[in-house]
Amino acid sequence: MRHGDKIKNLSRTASHRRALLSNLTCQLITHKRVITTLAKAKALRVYAEPLITKAKENTTHQRRVVFSYLQDKDAVTELFSTISPKVAGRPGGYTRIIKLGARVGDNAETALIELVDFNEVYGKGKGEIKETTKRTRRGGSRKKAGEQATDSTATEAKSQPTETSKEKTAEGKKDSK
Repeated sequence: MRHGDKIKNLSRTASHRRALLSNLTCQLITHKRVITTLAKAKALRVYAEPLITKAKENTTHQRRVVFSYLQDKDAVTELFSTISPKVAGRPGGYTRIIKLGARVGDNAETALIELVDFNEVYGKGKGEIKETTKRTRRGGSRKKAGEQATDSTATEAKSQPTETSKEKTAEGKKDSK
């Protein structure tokens, strides 16, 4: 039984697992996305997100704590200089896992894990923040429908030829006889 065993062992010893997750986290920080197996991606999320949270506070102590996990100066510098300012307002959920399907060689389930704020496809784009207007459902549709009705009658009137005054008087004389 595995009651209370919450750590994903990934069929590795503790030192091998620690080295694997450290290297994957360094690659995630450097390249902003990594393609790996689904099990490793889920384990990586649990490992990397607390480090990104620690990077929000740029102190010497937090840098040393993160360096003790990663052992890579370039990754620590990248984390504290570019990633932490971008995720400063986010209260968690810094990574996204997208399933890619089975790998050809061994049929392993693969996944793409990426940093959420560094993807232009799903995010807001290149730093653009669009201001959203407050939308209500109170009576706006009736007003627009009324405007469309008046516009459609105006276009119909323009499309039909208008009768001249001579034609109107000729028709009036025929009707009276």
